Amino acid sequence: MIRINIATLFPEMCEAFLNESIIGRARAAGHVEISCRDIRDYTLNKHRKVDDKAYGGGTGMVMMCQPIYDCVRAVLGDLGEDARPRLIYMSPQGKPLTQELVKELAAEDDLVILCGHYEGVDQRVLDELRFEEISVGDFVVTGGELPALMLADAVSRLQEGVLPNEDAYSKESHYNGLLEYPQYTRPEEWHGRRVPDVLISGHHANIAKWQDERSREVTAAKRPDLIDK
Repeated sequence: MIRINIATLFPEMCEAFLNESIIGRARAAGHVEISCRDIRDYTLNKHRKVDDKAYGGGTGMVMMCQPIYDCVRAVLGDLGEDARPRLIYMSPQGKPLTQELVKELAAEDDLVILCGHYEGVDQRVLDELRFEEISVGDFVVTGGELPALMLADAVSRLQEGVLPNEDAYSKESHYNGLLEYPQYTRPEEWHGRRVPDVLISGHHANIAKWQDERSREVTAAKRPDLIDK
């Protein structure tokens, strides 16, 4: 079972997502352990201040080293001396989060995910704790919570027992380098559009062949760069 610790200024926001749907059920069943740590609980400032103005000027505030450092050190202490967690900072400057990286992270025992905010985090604490940086895309959001939750979700659903079986994720987009084939459900006809006959034929080999062919067609049309890879 993987243990994921999220260091954030907004633990309630994270918990609201993590308690719902598949991940919420997985946590309740003990298939994955996810904890949210409030960085403000570790500040030495009586006003629970965790940020200050940036050296060199500019707009916005920068999260200070001390609260982050003490928060992460507390997490590491709770994990135990034998733990070797991957420390991840969600950053638009990081390496792209791909399904291959998700599979790699899902094999770890422990992840500690840091959510930045404002103008980011003092570089010194990232260097001190040797965080690796991961990005969910070439864009900027208000804080690291949404990217952290995306990472936690993607990693959690690959844990044993979270989904009914391996097919529940191995046939989805990106898992095997291709995009997923089109999906259909009842009714068989809607607005004059029918479900492909092969899918209601009951012939499993033909269905599998159709799914593979459509998957390659969809990938070639929507993401030709994946075909090149």
